[in-house]
Amino acid sequence: MRKVFTALLMLAALSLSGCGYNKLQATDEQINAAWSEVLNQYQRRADLVPNLVNVVKGYAAHEQEVLENVTNARARVGGIQATPELLNDEQAFARFQAAQGELTSAISRLLVVAENYPQLKADGLFRDLQAQLEGTENRITVARNRYIQAVQEYNVTVRSFPSNLTAMVFGMKTRPNFTVENEQAISQPPAVKFD
Repeated sequence: MRKVFTALLMLAALSLSGCGYNKLQATDEQINAAWSEVLNQYQRRADLVPNLVNVVKGYAAHEQEVLENVTNARARVGGIQATPELLNDEQAFARFQAAQGELTSAISRLLVVAENYPQLKADGLFRDLQAQLEGTENRITVARNRYIQAVQEYNVTVRSFPSNLTAMVFGMKTRPNFTVENEQAISQPPAVKFD
């Protein structure tokens, strides 16, 4: 009887080692760490925006609508609570993505307006803020890429046998990933026109 019990115990231990639970936990933690870095970079960008707006405001006071759009987009980004639950709610995640995309677009329009003001482009503070913003955008891209890779690894684990059985038992589901808002538009090659 003792040998049967020992054999069953060893069989249970071996079956648990191949269930994927530890892999699911490790990849879930990778997602959380990668997401924290994405949020860190988004916060860095949001912190730069008021300084950039104030510098541009001094030179381009009549560009009020552009300045308001940037300020409003930043406020919408700040209004979304980036909690860990956000990663499990596809609609909330999509709203967060849309708000960040809106801020990116508003900043781009602000920088285009700045091109019309040679004195502003020559301003050292503006150039420094613009360089920091460009660096932050690059960091956001890297952080998002790491998050995408972590989600991919987790989702593959959740969907692969036998770890999918473990995921079902513990209620682990695939995680949403970053998406492109208008996939049709970016699939078209840009039109080049010479006037």
